[in-house]
Amino acid sequence: MKALVLDIPRDEWQTTTGMNLADVPEPELDEARCPADSNQCIIKPLYTGFCGSDKSIWFRHAFKEMLLDSRDREDQAYRICGHEFLGEIVEAGSYSQNHYGYKPGDIVSTESHIFCGVCHQCKIGDAHVCSDHLIIGISTDGCFAEQVKLPAKELWRTDLDKIRPEVAAIQEPLGNAVHACSRVDLRGKTVAVFGCGTIGLFTILVARAMGASMIIGVDPGKSNLKMAEELGVDATLRVSTDPTKKSGAAPDNEIADKIRKQCFGEGVDVAFEMSGSNQALNTAIASTRAGGDIILFGLSSGDYTLTDFQNIILFGKSMHSVVGRKVFQTWYIASNLLMSRGHALQDKIYDVILNRGKDTVFPFKDFDKKNFEKAITSHPKIVLKYD
Repeated sequence: MKALVLDIPRDEWQTTTGMNLADVPEPELDEARCPADSNQCIIKPLYTGFCGSDKSIWFRHAFKEMLLDSRDREDQAYRICGHEFLGEIVEAGSYSQNHYGYKPGDIVSTESHIFCGVCHQCKIGDAHVCSDHLIIGISTDGCFAEQVKLPAKELWRTDLDKIRPEVAAIQEPLGNAVHACSRVDLRGKTVAVFGCGTIGLFTILVARAMGASMIIGVDPGKSNLKMAEELGVDATLRVSTDPTKKSGAAPDNEIADKIRKQCFGEGVDVAFEMSGSNQALNTAIASTRAGGDIILFGLSSGDYTLTDFQNIILFGKSMHSVVGRKVFQTWYIASNLLMSRGHALQDKIYDVILNRGKDTVFPFKDFDKKNFEKAITSHPKIVLKYD
């Protein structure tokens, strides 16, 4: 079968980019040889989403050790990438059928973190921070392929009569925004979203659906802010890209002052830091009122500096980190939001973030590395369509 793979040797990580379309063996279920296959399903992807983490792999910015070390452990020369998808089950193991009720023809999406189910976190209901998890498409083979083999416990049924397939394929990243917005009660609250990339844009939609009264989008990119406006933010603020005005980790006081002025001179109730920028984090803290909340999702490696740390404590500001999705509470909420005609989330995602499919939905069989790289650097979200 055809698959998008990372098949470079370790010493070429820094000197290459992209993924390659390759012929690889099809996955199979063989319970006689491998009894654990009873828990598995083989799924034919219909649509797959290209994630920010996939982009990080494409440009070699992240996941080097996790990806390459897992290949070495499996004595495998390639890793099939991708973890966001919508697919049709073509074969289900006996336990998958008898326990979960899956059968060929079922339409499913998947949680991307394969949780162990036996560690302390899993036992107490925190499987999203499983101590021994694998990540589909990074530490185990993923879904950028004509077939993928996954544990039945990871799958989530999807009703294509209620959710359009291009959007159903990206329920997983939408779940990040749902998880972030679920950390605090947003009803009637003022909100600022720092970083209006894909997850930031999802956060704008979800925050509004969950009751936020005013939303401010903050980003250095004109196109991102334009999309934020189309999605219904009340105001946008553009971060300066002038290199002479950069001040390291220090907050952008001009941005913080503008936000405070729009919120009774006090600041927003809730700030979402979605960019991974140290300066954005400190600006988010400075823009939040006393007693407010800062939600941390943006990720970057290395050390961070918290400026005016004592003010976080003295003004009673609470910081909450978010990783992944609560399994499967977040999926349930995300599905309900997408199916709600009143909130029109899926229409806004398709019309604005996916640009109604124009230059954002590509046939998998026609994959072209050069054209695909242009697309992933021009649009916040790209989807691959399979025959």
